[in-house]
Amino acid sequence: MPQTAPPAFLNPRTATESVRHELFFLNYFRLAQALVYAGLAFSPPALGWPRLGDADSARIVALAYLAFAIIAAVMTRRAMPWTKLVTSASLVVDIVAAVLAIGAMQDARIGIAMMLAVNLAAGALMLPLRLALFFAALATLGMLGHSLLDTQSDSTTTDRQLLESGLFGLAYFAITMLCYVLSRQLRATEALAEQRSIDLANLSQVNELIIRRMKTGVLLVDDANRIHQINESAWMLLGNPTADQRDLGRVAPELSRRLYHWITSGKLDETATQLADGVPEVVPRFSRLAPNDDSHVLIFLDDTSLLSRRAEELTLSSLGRLSASIAHEIRNPLAAIRYSAQLLAESHDLGATDQRMVEIINNHCVRLNEIIENILQLSRRERSRPETLDLGRWAQGFVDEYRQGNDLGSDTLRVISNGNEPVAAVADPQQLQQVVWNLVQNALRYGRMPSEPARVMVVARHGEHGVPILEVIDRGPGIAPKVAAQIFEPFYTTHEYGTGLGLYLARQMSEANQAALEYVRVAGGGSCFRLVLTPPARGPGELNQSTAEERASSRS
Repeated sequence: MPQTAPPAFLNPRTATESVRHELFFLNYFRLAQALVYAGLAFSPPALGWPRLGDADSARIVALAYLAFAIIAAVMTRRAMPWTKLVTSASLVVDIVAAVLAIGAMQDARIGIAMMLAVNLAAGALMLPLRLALFFAALATLGMLGHSLLDTQSDSTTTDRQLLESGLFGLAYFAITMLCYVLSRQLRATEALAEQRSIDLANLSQVNELIIRRMKTGVLLVDDANRIHQINESAWMLLGNPTADQRDLGRVAPELSRRLYHWITSGKLDETATQLADGVPEVVPRFSRLAPNDDSHVLIFLDDTSLLSRRAEELTLSSLGRLSASIAHEIRNPLAAIRYSAQLLAESHDLGATDQRMVEIINNHCVRLNEIIENILQLSRRERSRPETLDLGRWAQGFVDEYRQGNDLGSDTLRVISNGNEPVAAVADPQQLQQVVWNLVQNALRYGRMPSEPARVMVVARHGEHGVPILEVIDRGPGIAPKVAAQIFEPFYTTHEYGTGLGLYLARQMSEANQAALEYVRVAGGGSCFRLVLTPPARGPGELNQSTAEERASSRS
């Protein structure tokens, strides 16, 4: 016998659709069964069948059972939350009524016993195995008990009735177990079918979401040139047509022409085309849903701007590797040149012109060495090792360290934070140090008004929804909008001795730390480079172990 967990419909508060049908069947069968009892009890005496031992008792049992059957049929829907209890009680009534009906209508004994088997079978579909077998045993005992009593009251009755009752009992047990096994298999099949239906619906939703979010435009067109389905990218590449515009010939005439050419000739035109004003050029591709079936065609629109960006990324990657290899080869000759220039500067026989030439050599060696360091840093950037930091304390430590290692002169560099409230963020301390150092260096170098000292602030604060923000703000002339749109591009610089890699590297390291670096123009003059970092998952008040140790040491 298979061992299965109790199904959910045995819970008094729940009932599945299949159990509802089974309960309806049992109640309506009981109503028909009661009508049969009543028909037998009230049959005309002239028929002579069945022989009623006690006509009054038979009619009382039939009417009482008919009333119970009518009530049970009417109350079926309300009884659904208590399926187990209602089924058990009704089976007890069925068994008692069948035994009493057999006693009052002896000639209909076999028919009544067979109808009782249907009641037990329907109950086995809705009850646990032990309870179903209990009612089968109860029905068997009722049949045997009636036979024994009938044998004692009528000596002419043979042992044939006892044998029949025993066989009926065996049939009750067999039918009960068979129906129980079938019901378990039916429940398992229904559960599996429902699970497969849910999985299929989820898979359909996932596929639809993937297609809708694809960067490649996808359309489904039928043989009448009507658009059946379209994803977001295709809708955008077609110029955002309205929902009622389904005719491909009107939405995109050039695409319709290429589709017709592909269907008739089998040749694909792979030249880029613009399907609407103000949208990127696309390269259309076509595919049939089934071989040799043109009733539905899938159209793929490849955005050429995406291909260009991918090619640009590959070019930059290759250029980075090439530049790194060249930088390695340049370092040794550059070191020799700089060392020779330093030795030459120590000579006492150099004139002023020669000293100036040596100074120029040293300056350009320093600049070239910075370019090499930036290129090498770009090519061998390590993976970030994020930690939870208090940005206020970290910024204060950064400013103190920067002041110790650099002579600020009349320039000012200060920290503004939320006071005692910690601003927690997740970032790699070393990479964050490089990013902020680059931003502060640029602010001190370029963020100053003519003939005035630079005023730079490092601000640690909470943004909207509590996100941690670190800003480097200066009070200089700001950056022109046309220049601001390109400052994060590699090798772009407006300074004579700039490398054009500082801000590019800063953004790359920010993205590696799941942070966003952007330029914000300051009202009233000045520039702000805003770094939006990732808050810790455990909440902003829980800092890492190292920060806690620093606080403990500072208190001590």
